[in-house]
Amino acid sequence: MLRVYLEVFMSRIFDPAIWGSLPFHFWSTLFFVFGCIVGSFLNVCIHRMPRGLSVISPPSHCPHCGYSIPWYLNLPLVTWVSLRGRCANCQAPIAMRYFLVELLTGLSFLGGWLAAGRTSPLLALVYCLILSGLLVATFVDFEHYIIPDEITIGGMVAGVLCSFAVPALQSAPNSAVALLRSFLGMAAGAGVVYLILRGGKLLFGRQHIELPPGTRIVFTETGLILPNQEIPFEELFYRKSDVITIEARMVEIIDRCYRNIVVRLMPEKLWLGEESVDPETVPQMEVVADRITLPREAMGFGDVKFMGAIGAFLGWQATLFSLMMSSILGALVGVILIVLRRQEWSSRLPYGPYIAMAAAGWIFGGHRLVEWWFHR
Repeated sequence: MLRVYLEVFMSRIFDPAIWGSLPFHFWSTLFFVFGCIVGSFLNVCIHRMPRGLSVISPPSHCPHCGYSIPWYLNLPLVTWVSLRGRCANCQAPIAMRYFLVELLTGLSFLGGWLAAGRTSPLLALVYCLILSGLLVATFVDFEHYIIPDEITIGGMVAGVLCSFAVPALQSAPNSAVALLRSFLGMAAGAGVVYLILRGGKLLFGRQHIELPPGTRIVFTETGLILPNQEIPFEELFYRKSDVITIEARMVEIIDRCYRNIVVRLMPEKLWLGEESVDPETVPQMEVVADRITLPREAMGFGDVKFMGAIGAFLGWQATLFSLMMSSILGALVGVILIVLRRQEWSSRLPYGPYIAMAAAGWIFGGHRLVEWWFHR
């Protein structure tokens, strides 16, 4: 009964004939403007979510001086241009990212309307919701190498609910079938990427770094310091079984010294030869060695959940398309960066943005491309 009432309500509010009583590009303009407004909020999400801050309170303010931004200085696109990318109060620079996110969100909403507005205004709105999540995931992953649970787990829940309310999202004849396809897409997306993650861990889970003879490696409470870089432990330890291994010539800690031993550091345990030590009791350790082996991930667990969210919204076909296309995009960008000497072969590359681009590609015609390929 609830399903019937929901379908009747949705069909009346989002009847294409009613929306069609106004010029099509009136709605195109409205979607673009609304998207820019939403983009302003997405900037708040991108800045605050990875830092564990509320996206609601406090209101928008300058991160440099704390100046509370009034509404007339918070107009999407216009404010950044008119202030020339600077705070009106302290003149501190405002990152170009704020303008870019607002513009991309406006263009994404316009694209969502152009893709589905003529047949289903409600489906166009759901596309806008998906694209908003993809944008947040992209910018957060580029900066912090994480995808927030609000986007991944929240996206799984939202994907199931939206599929139930809008069966066209899953190309389904009714809500029951759409719900089944949503759960199947979620399981397929998360399951396939998890298998890739586990397989990548087995095949490429260790990075061997050769060092100049007699290199001094310093372990602090937050990370390790090599001659040319400092690596936080949070970038090395994804699970309790991850381990850093060193064949050390000499080891120095606060109250003792060792020579010619194997050092193995895990998140919760430190071995100095055969002696087991609690890492919490060793605030600093210096090691002299010629080689170090670091744990390495093929991709993060956030990518698993992210693909699950995409599957919940768009179905299992979209997850396979996104996986294939994101691999091509990621490899292409990685090779270009290496050729330009902006990246090393062993450097970490965020994978979420390429999944997001591939999923957006599915919305904007990827599904038609696949249909053409298999029916040509």
